[in-house]
Amino acid sequence: MDLGLKERKVIIGGAARGISKAITELLAAEGAEIGMFSRNAEALEAHRAALAKNGAKVIAQAFTLTDREGYKSFLGGLAEKLGGADIFIHSLSSSGNAATQDWQQSFEIDMLGAVDGCEALQPYLAKSGSGSVILMSSTAAVETFLIPQAFNAIKAALITYGKQLSQAWAAEGIRVNIVSPGPVSYPGGNWEMIKGAMPGLYDATLAQIPLGRFGAPDDVAKAVAFLASPAASYITGTNLIIDGGYTKRVQF
Repeated sequence: MDLGLKERKVIIGGAARGISKAITELLAAEGAEIGMFSRNAEALEAHRAALAKNGAKVIAQAFTLTDREGYKSFLGGLAEKLGGADIFIHSLSSSGNAATQDWQQSFEIDMLGAVDGCEALQPYLAKSGSGSVILMSSTAAVETFLIPQAFNAIKAALITYGKQLSQAWAAEGIRVNIVSPGPVSYPGGNWEMIKGAMPGLYDATLAQIPLGRFGAPDDVAKAVAFLASPAASYITGTNLIIDGGYTKRVQF
């Protein structure tokens, strides 16, 4: 299926690993132009080289989020280098730092990172005429999960922010959607670490997934590509659950 992503300009962080990496691979294969960043300069360069080898147009810059104004400035500069921004995917998270219980990091990275990223790129998304924002939340935000912790609560707040933003920005032609993955396992990821350190928790979680397996980064990437694309041009303000049936809630 042609999603209409050819030459669409995408900005995404955390692109050197996991779900974000899978998203960049899929969008690049669809012909999108990628502006990506990660704190891991070596892994990011290796990923850029692999994408470029396959003919993708990619701009990659190492960046670590330390202050709000610096992040806004960085994103604006990246959009200028890319020649605009049609799609912004906020996938930075405290979970990447193994800091899901750290309230400050979760607030600054997951929540304020989304706010600052959206505000910095809003002029470019509006100019696009078909701007699309994807905010990465989690099923930990829609059901009780493990223990009370910062990650769960902040990801829930992110869903509310995204819904409100979708209403506010609709008149500017900018769609805003949220994606909430369930347990996703990949080499070096949190669930792979849990498998080694807490096999009981890993096995118990797997047993609760009706489809019988953990999610893979590509499962999430395909959903993100669809929501970000013109194929989903009438979808805004939604929170898409991608969890193999793991959550048990009923949403009307």
